[in-house]
Amino acid sequence: MLDFALGDAATAHHRVVTGSWDALGEAAGRIRLEVFVEEQQVPLEEELDVRDAQCLHAIAYDADGQAVGTGRLLPDGHIGRMAVRKPWRGQGVGSLLLMALVDAARRRGDAEVVLDAQLHARAFYARHGFVEEGKTFMDAGMPHRVMRFRF
Repeated sequence: MLDFALGDAATAHHRVVTGSWDALGEAAGRIRLEVFVEEQQVPLEEELDVRDAQCLHAIAYDADGQAVGTGRLLPDGHIGRMAVRKPWRGQGVGSLLLMALVDAARRRGDAEVVLDAQLHARAFYARHGFVEEGKTFMDAGMPHRVMRFRF
């Protein structure tokens, strides 16, 4: 597992750990169920999938060691399942998770990372250098747009 942290004030009280589903799946699954299934009404059978075992997962922890956010990096360079628990949104947790996953992709030699952004999250990803492409499409009943970041 890799422990990744940034020194800026917005994330001074959070850290990100990356690792396998075996190591981080329990915490990642709890966060994803809370955010996607309970809050956004994504069907459970669409949320957890067999690709989890193939991914690098990231968990953000607060200063008390509580898991507050998650995301995953697929072998093909897709970032997905980015989720931050409601009380911790707007505190830099999503940025820290995204930067850790982008950094992991860069370190393993990927030329780019791609994600399917919910429309309300496009500005967040754009602030991190992701560029929209293609048309809007529906996934789990919500509109999304492909966004790409090239190294």
